[in-house]
Amino acid sequence: MHIAIAGNIGAGKTTLTRLLAKHYNWQPQYEDVVDNPYLDDFYNEMERWSFNLQIYFLNSRFRQLLEIQESGKDIIQDRTIYEDAHIFAPNLHAMGLLTNRDFHNYASLFELMESVVQGPDLLIYLRSSIPNLVAQIHKRGREYENSISIDYLSRLNERYEAWIHDYNKGNLLIIDVDNINFVDNPEDLGDIINKIDAEINGLF
Repeated sequence: MHIAIAGNIGAGKTTLTRLLAKHYNWQPQYEDVVDNPYLDDFYNEMERWSFNLQIYFLNSRFRQLLEIQESGKDIIQDRTIYEDAHIFAPNLHAMGLLTNRDFHNYASLFELMESVVQGPDLLIYLRSSIPNLVAQIHKRGREYENSISIDYLSRLNERYEAWIHDYNKGNLLIIDVDNINFVDNPEDLGDIINKIDAEINGLF
């Protein structure tokens, strides 16, 4: 079984991935931010490094998906390949930070990859307001994220909502994270687990 968690920067994807992996004994697949050689450069000079960063993420997540399909294990994934292709790359293109040539090259590569992988059995979307995202980003204190603007987060949020509205790759569970604290409040985490249980039971 393949579960994936989607959401904007700071929505809580990695934390929820860790908590659910522990609860269900699923194998977690995390986003490659620690070893990513482009992130620092990207946030300092977006126009120069956008294409490099997007190709790196695309390659990393495609590799993850192939491993997930071949493993036969129950896996929970932190962010999906679809978010790169439907949210981050188009947003950079619209902002003029990704050229037409690079964007079409990227989109063509994604379409090829998409043709040989399957969507997750269940997608969990963490919906969050901009103030909540900003608070979470500041709280975790990643240096390269200090330069992320509210305008950039807002653009991403709009694209997330449009993508989720038309999502058709499989089962979808939307969790509004603004007024819950699944890290410090066991009841909030329990509510999420109950909702996931209901979705999983509906898969079989």
